[in-house]
Amino acid sequence: MNEQENRNEQENWNEQENKMGVMPVKQLVLVMSWPIMLSMLVQALYNFVDGVFVSKASSDAFLALGYAFPAQSLMIAICAGTGVGVNAILARRLGEKNQGEAAEVATHSYFIYLCIWVLFALFGLFLAGPFLRLFTDSPTVLSDGTAYLSIVTVGALGMCMQFSAERILQATGNSIGPMIIQGTGALFNIVFDPLLIFGIGPFPKMGVAGAAVATIGGQWLGMVLGFFMVKRSKEVVFHFRDFRLKGQIVGSIFRIGLPSIAMQSLTTVMVFGMNRLLGMISSAHVFVLTAYFKIQSFVFMPVFGLNNGVIPIVSYNYGAREPGRIREAVRFSLKLSLVIMCAGMLLFWAIPGPLLSLFEATEPSADPSALAFSQVLAVGVPALRAISLSFPLAAIGIILIGVFQSLGAPILSLICALARTLVVLLPVAALFTFVYPAGFWYSFPIAEGLSLVLTIVFYRTIAKARVAALG
Repeated sequence: MNEQENRNEQENWNEQENKMGVMPVKQLVLVMSWPIMLSMLVQALYNFVDGVFVSKASSDAFLALGYAFPAQSLMIAICAGTGVGVNAILARRLGEKNQGEAAEVATHSYFIYLCIWVLFALFGLFLAGPFLRLFTDSPTVLSDGTAYLSIVTVGALGMCMQFSAERILQATGNSIGPMIIQGTGALFNIVFDPLLIFGIGPFPKMGVAGAAVATIGGQWLGMVLGFFMVKRSKEVVFHFRDFRLKGQIVGSIFRIGLPSIAMQSLTTVMVFGMNRLLGMISSAHVFVLTAYFKIQSFVFMPVFGLNNGVIPIVSYNYGAREPGRIREAVRFSLKLSLVIMCAGMLLFWAIPGPLLSLFEATEPSADPSALAFSQVLAVGVPALRAISLSFPLAAIGIILIGVFQSLGAPILSLICALARTLVVLLPVAALFTFVYPAGFWYSFPIAEGLSLVLTIVFYRTIAKARVAALG
């Protein structure tokens, strides 16, 4: 790297530093958050589109997606958590101006994701069917679910390599590249989902398997785009022929990534447990839970994006000993989060029926034992209204959990996340299942409320000990 390039990189770094410490806080929160919020909404679109088109084929196919969801969410948790480690180590090496080790981290990233794909493929080949039989004995649902899960796991090479490319680009400061990769894949999925599910034009009618093929097709397109973007990047120059496996690099990536994998895997365990409990009540309840997760992502994803944008702001100003900017960032992000979540709650209260109708089959099933949509509406309308009561509570909890990470207290984040998803929610849901099934959906606001009390106690303690102590 020549002197002029060094000077330009230092100027870019200084500009970033000045932005974090000087830009008006409200503007800074918006600037840092919106690309992540948009990126997460694109990810939500992937999942939503599959659900809408598959549900038009049949209710059984949609139930199959619901039962496959825990396995898919675990795949995303592993890939995203590993990416946290890749991003952190690569950014650190770039900050140290160590281009050689940065290139090694990038090549190790691709190798690690290749190994992760092999594990996913083995699961799809040998365990997809047994996994789904944990939830249902319906031949149709098992057939659809096994077909879908086998394809998205065996074909997950695209997803894995796409994650690798996105995290490498993010570590170099390129926030637009990952959005282009995800947006292109989502567009492919939207276009090809109906073509392959229903067999439009020259395309074969594949049903739920078509949704899986469209999904991995979008991921493979993202993989190719990401690879070319990484290869064109001037910050990380590497060649696979120079690759030599180094356990130290793999270990450093997973030392950072494993806690994130554990945190993100909580959703998998939660959905797995909820599916098991709801299966004891009725398939209509499982259908509603699946529909809820498809819809709620458009409410929760912007808040998670806001949370991710606020974390570096609080971290930077904590290091810079600026308690006023920390407090303002937290207050403003809490207000934005509450606005988003309250709007979502009002939407769920105002039009729960039309929201659920997005997942109604186009034609009635010829199978007399198939789930009738009237059953879904009878369960789903009160369910969405009950669950949405948890949204404003979650708005506060999600932001404060991120603040704990920023202030160097990740254990508090883990405790509160466990309370939100497992420690409180599943026992309360189990109690309702066996004692008062009609109240099952109120386990969501109860869990959010109880965990929020714990979160606020933690926040008051850490704010006094670490923020107030700054002066």
